[in-house]
Amino acid sequence: MLTGLPLSTLALLLVAGIALDLLLGETRRWHPLVGFGNLSMFIERRLNRASGRLLRGLLAWMLAVLPLTLLFAGLVELAGVWMHAVLLYFCIGLRSLRDHTLPIFAALQRGDLAQARLLTGYIVSRDTANAGESDLAKASAESLLENGNDAVFGTLFWFVLLGGPGAVLFRLANTLDAMWGYRSERYNLFGRSAARIDDALNYVPARLTALSYVLLAGTGRARAWQCWRTQAPVWSSPNAGPVMASGAGALGVSLGGAAVYDGEVEQRPPLGTGPAANANDIPRAWRLVLRTTLLWAGVVCLAAVVMSLGDLHA
Repeated sequence: MLTGLPLSTLALLLVAGIALDLLLGETRRWHPLVGFGNLSMFIERRLNRASGRLLRGLLAWMLAVLPLTLLFAGLVELAGVWMHAVLLYFCIGLRSLRDHTLPIFAALQRGDLAQARLLTGYIVSRDTANAGESDLAKASAESLLENGNDAVFGTLFWFVLLGGPGAVLFRLANTLDAMWGYRSERYNLFGRSAARIDDALNYVPARLTALSYVLLAGTGRARAWQCWRTQAPVWSSPNAGPVMASGAGALGVSLGGAAVYDGEVEQRPPLGTGPAANANDIPRAWRLVLRTTLLWAGVVCLAAVVMSLGDLHA
């Protein structure tokens, strides 16, 4: 491992970070990613000018991400090995996905469409003011499947490679893509570096997440694989496409299609196959993300055990 830690130690820290997240969830106040968002907005306001936006955007990314990553790397050296697990806890969003989407499921179950629209609007950028149950279920399921990579597995992947600082690097880069990676007049050039760097960091994790969704699809494995291979290439995002197509195929539901952004209906490519998403598909998507997390935590732990046994017999 690039961390220099024994795999057995890294596996223990990974499990500890996941356990902290599931037990404690997001911090209610002073969450590091919220503070980072405020810092990023400050940097963007100062540097996003009409001239030289591409270079200014790269400089802004470096100023926002690199000093903090180095700072946390130094903190690990000072505070000790358990700081890796603490940093993973602050970066991973597994419990957060549950806490933000299952209340939408509950609202839909009791027929409270107004509350479901309000809650869904917190987690997606599309308009939800006039959304029906299927629209809200579709938005929630898509968010869960995509963030199963962005907020969970991608974070674990970079943690395994680089420890806590790797998780920090990935999550900061992913946050900047969410803030700046738009093809609008303001961000098309300025946010291009943030979008491309996030694409690069996410390339391998996204495909491993998609593979996980296929493997965990049970009798729907062939369907999930087929959706990945045929639907992902026409999706606008090179990483979200494989993740959401395979996830929708694994769930056996239809996602994608029409969605309203800024008052305009956008027709997106289809994802998955089967009936339109409904409220019950929200907890199903959450469980798929959870099982993916447990699968790879188990893989890392098993590899650590195998390596330890190999050392004993060496």
